[in-house]
Parts: sequence; structure tokens; C-alpha cells
Amino acid sequence: MVSAPHEAMHRIFQEYPNLFSKLSHVLGLELPPPVSAELLTVDLTENEPLERRVDTLLRIETQNDGPFLLVIEAQGKKDPGKTASWPYYVTYLNNKYRLPVLLLVICQDHATATWAARPITIGLPQWPTVTTRPLVAGPHNMPVITNVAEARKDLALATLSAITHADNPDVDAILKTMSVALRDTPESIAEPIVELIAQGLGNRPAAQQWRNLVAVDLSFYTSPLSEEIRDEGRTQGRTEGRTEGRVERGAADILLVLGARGIAIGNRAREKITACTDPELLSQWLVRAAVAATGDEVFGEEQTSADR
Repeated sequence: MVSAPHEAMHRIFQEYPNLFSKLSHVLGLELPPPVSAELLTVDLTENEPLERRVDTLLRIETQNDGPFLLVIEAQGKKDPGKTASWPYYVTYLNNKYRLPVLLLVICQDHATATWAARPITIGLPQWPTVTTRPLVAGPHNMPVITNVAEARKDLALATLSAITHADNPDVDAILKTMSVALRDTPESIAEPIVELIAQGLGNRPAAQQWRNLVAVDLSFYTSPLSEEIRDEGRTQGRTEGRTEGRVERGAADILLVLGARGIAIGNRAREKITACTDPELLSQWLVRAAVAATGDEVFGEEQTSADR
């Protein structure tokens, strides 16, 4: 089953196709400046039954060297099957589009990044016929951005950095930086970033930290995550309201039953009933009030001399 972090690690390139031009510099790969980027179909299925899909596929146009294809794969853990599928993706796409192919792998942990960066060779040990060398971005080489001005300079790169550093001990500072950087950002720009970071954090503890930041720092946005947080708040408020109403009615019902039966109670007992906030206890007292001979019997063994 595809996880939310997996989706966020490659979907960010669908939202921001030009992100790779900045990322390539971070990874030490010098490429000509791109002039455009086009999202292509990710389906690599042939006529045979076997279905093959990459995570994201972009056609990048450059100023001087012409176009190339960028395959983005989000990798959450080591997968021996990739030693066969990644070379297939590269050779198939090169054959289909007749364009150079670059394979980029996005990871969130050092072990997976180290594994993914190893060249994959096909052929004899002394003479490899095909060598696939993935370009890997992960916590080992992505910048840790905790400066608001730096984050605002390139929000897409800062977002990818936050996703790849989801397990960083300083992730709280990274997320706080992002929430502050987004405060003055138009909602149309901030909304996908808010959602991508939420996806990228998955079910990690930092996900709740991000939800809290969205609820406070970005409370004026109407993104799906913001609305979900607000709905939770409204639901909690309704639940608390129902509980308070139930308590008030419970206390009033006890006094009403005792009054109708002509059973007098002292001020201390009346205060004890009206001050009680436990709906279940009030229900017990109401049942006793219907059969009690005196006010003291309503409280049963709970009654003390101070209440009489």
C-alpha cells in the first residue's frame, strides 16, 4: 500500500516541475538552465500483462542541451526488486522517447539513501553492459532549513527538505520555520505546501506538531488539512457542549424529582448536586432520588456528615 510520505516525496515535483533545477545544484549536478518542464504519463506498461509505473515522470527542456526525461522515485525502504525495475525504467523510456533519462530517488533515511545510490550493473562482472546510477536526495545531502528568509527564497526546495528530514531531531524547528515562512504567502501557493508536508510526515510524532502549527500560525488558510483541524475542533466543542448540557439537565432533574416528591434537602446537598460534573454519577443520584425517603439517601454511602 502506498504511504502518504511516499506520495509527498514525488508529488512535490508534479506540483513544482521546476524544483529539480534547484535540487540539481544542491546535489552537485551541473545542468543547463531549464526553460520548461512537462508532466508525462507514469504508465510504462507494455502489451504484455506486466504493469510497470514510475512515481513521477517529467520532460525537462533546457536552454542549451535540449530536453531530457526525469524519473522521480520515492523510496521509503530498501527494495531488492528495484535492481531490476530501475534499469528497465531508464532503458524503456530512452527507447520510447529517444531522450536522455535521469533517475532521481528521494529518501527519508540514511540507510535507504546509501542503498539507493549504489550503481546497478547488468552484464558480466568484468564488462557491465548497462549501468544505472540513480541520483539520490535524502537527509544525507539535503539542507536543513531553519532560517525563514532562506525558506521563503525557494519554498518548493524548503518543502522537499522538510519532507526528507522528517526524522531529523530538529524537525520541530524545521516545521516552525516553514509555518512562519508561509504566513505571508498567498493561499494558492501555501495550500499545496501545507498538504505535502502533512503527507510527507506520515504518522510520525512530528505530524501532530505540523497540525498544531497549521492550526495556529496558518489558521486563516482553507486548505483540506486546515479544514480537517477546524472540523475536529468543532466536533470537540459540540461534544463538550453536549456533556455540559447533559450535566445541567441531570442536576435539574434530581432537584425536580425531589421537589415533586416533597423531600427537602439542605443547602450543602443542593450545592453538591449542582456542582457535580460527572454525568454518570448524576444518573445514579437521579435513580436514587426517585425512591429515596430522605435527601441523604440520594447520595448513599458517598454522603458524609459535612454534606448533611
